[in-house]
Amino acid sequence: MKTLGYALLGQLAREPLTGYDLTRKMDSPIGYMWSAHHSQVYPMLSDLERDGYVRHRVVSGRGPRDTKLYTITAKGKRALRSWIASTLAPPESRSELMLRVRALWVVSPDVARGLIKQARDHHSDRLARYVAEERDFSHDDRTNVALPAFAAYATLTCGISNEQHMLSWCDWLLGHLSAAATSAEGGRSVRRSPSASAAGPVPRS
Repeated sequence: MKTLGYALLGQLAREPLTGYDLTRKMDSPIGYMWSAHHSQVYPMLSDLERDGYVRHRVVSGRGPRDTKLYTITAKGKRALRSWIASTLAPPESRSELMLRVRALWVVSPDVARGLIKQARDHHSDRLARYVAEERDFSHDDRTNVALPAFAAYATLTCGISNEQHMLSWCDWLLGHLSAAATSAEGGRSVRRSPSASAAGPVPRS
């Protein structure tokens, strides 16, 4: 089963959801680390139902049409438990930002600073959202490992730590780029200043 399938099972293990609700949850990174496009969700739901991992019942929808409410089956729960207990593969890193940073030397420090400032803004906004979400967790949510809310809180704290780390890294890199930009500007100023030799011979007294 693909990782998306297990992600959907993990959501349905918490509560029954419609396909629409699942796509909305997948719009934001699940566990603050993993997301998927809505176009991937419905085909995977069909596969999960075909293979007996989920089932649905028809309920009244938000509009004039009925909708399907999906529930995880006993087989789905067994598959989810088996996946969680299986050997974890080394993490894959696919960061476009890091690919760009790897080639920063081909642009000016000012252009590089513009890129990193964009990245910093993104991480700052995400950190603000995470911190706001953190306030919704009760003391029991944060301490009782048997609760689904504790699992959500555990991933949230990881998300907060990652965003804080990225902000620190962006500030570190911006410091170096600012120093390089200042140095480059100083060099241009020196080159633009007329030298004594260019000013002509010094008059004799």
